[in-house]
Amino acid sequence: MRILLVEDERPLREAIATVLKEEAYGVDEAEDGHEGLYLAEQRIHDLIVLDIMLPGMDGLAVLDALREKGIETPVLLLTAMDSVEDRVRGLDTGADDYMVKPFAMRELLARLRVLLRRRSQGTRDGELQYGRLTVRSPYMEGYANGEGLKLTAKEFELMEFLLLNREQILTKEQLLDRVWGIDSDASLGVVDVYVHYLRRKLAPSGCDGYIHTIRGVGYMLKERA
Repeated sequence: MRILLVEDERPLREAIATVLKEEAYGVDEAEDGHEGLYLAEQRIHDLIVLDIMLPGMDGLAVLDALREKGIETPVLLLTAMDSVEDRVRGLDTGADDYMVKPFAMRELLARLRVLLRRRSQGTRDGELQYGRLTVRSPYMEGYANGEGLKLTAKEFELMEFLLLNREQILTKEQLLDRVWGIDSDASLGVVDVYVHYLRRKLAPSGCDGYIHTIRGVGYMLKERA
């Protein structure tokens, strides 16, 4: 799971990022609204933690822009403002949850877990299924035709992201940023290599054809007609 953290207070941002990484989340950080919006538009994150009071472009403007573009990534707002009006405004703009500073990290983690569970609507216990393919996120397990796949961590993340975005074209850049991280030094070629690895592990069950190559763009997960 990958989280975008948009917070301009460096000590708080670093503290939250450290806690999230300790919980095995991938974390991308932004310190102002414009950078946060740009990263959120890449659609590679499972959840966004967004401060309201940001330089350049405030968090509510970022959230409004995302919802206008049809980006429905769950958003948890952070703010020092605790009036009912402020909370209502944030939720009406399209936020999924709201936390007032200061807050306990344990509560933040609990709320993030709830939002991440909601994101996988139609799944149970972190299980995501499409056709003959299944992933169980809490255990990093992948299955094809009910048979377990021996996946590396990167292969699992690739398979999970493809299932989450089934029947959608994903660019190589999106796959690289999501699986290897925005700050990774890896080249786009690594995406092709790992798609090949994943197809090879799906082949014995006849499921390798689920991953379609979109020439010059990237890949799409879709059952054959």
